Amino acid sequence: MSCHPHHRHTYHRFLRVPASVRFPQLPSVVRPAPVEPIHSHPSEEPTLSGDTPAARPTTLPMPQPPRCGISARAAGSALPRPRREELGLARFNALTRGDTLTALLSCCGSRRWAERVAAHRPYPDPESLLAAADEACYDLTAAELNEALAEESLSPQPLVGARGPGTLAAHTALRAAHAEYERRFRHVFVICLDGYRDDELLDQVLSALRTRLGNEPDEERAIAADELRRLARGRLARLLSTGP
Repeated sequence: MSCHPHHRHTYHRFLRVPASVRFPQLPSVVRPAPVEPIHSHPSEEPTLSGDTPAARPTTLPMPQPPRCGISARAAGSALPRPRREELGLARFNALTRGDTLTALLSCCGSRRWAERVAAHRPYPDPESLLAAADEACYDLTAAELNEALAEESLSPQPLVGARGPGTLAAHTALRAAHAEYERRFRHVFVICLDGYRDDELLDQVLSALRTRLGNEPDEERAIAADELRRLARGRLARLLSTGP
């Protein structure tokens, strides 16, 4: 059965109804302008002559960074753990036990570490709190250290340092070195970068990874534990950096 030209025009440009449905012609009704269909995906930009998708250069994505425990620094730099609100010592001492543990666990993932530090409140000054945090880190058992390192591996991991020329290759090397570190030592690589500029971070992490890959497992575990202590101390210090 043939289709009237008017019907074909209505099917293709107006309502896109199935071909088996016809609409009577209404000469007295002013037809609205055809409505362009809504696409679920954005249309491609017009291309120049010869600029086909196959001919366009491929943009390589920046590889994802390795999972490194990196201390929180100034705004815009690497923040491996969820943001910690600045409390001040007075507010920290006044928190409920549950809120205190939550705040402390954002600094170090060992539950026992957080409980020990929380148990000695109130602290008379920030130095006393930081000393207690150090002492609790020194006393971590093997299982508690494993727990803390596992929490570091679950933390959000932004890029180390700023992007720029040459950083693609550097981040590729960083990812490979980190994978080799985890294969050798069976735990995440952690390092505290307090005191370094943003443009120094990538080189510092790469250098530390390559050096520490040569360590024996027991030696490296002791180094990782001390880096974790430094990370926890720095995070806790920033937790107390404002407020009374």
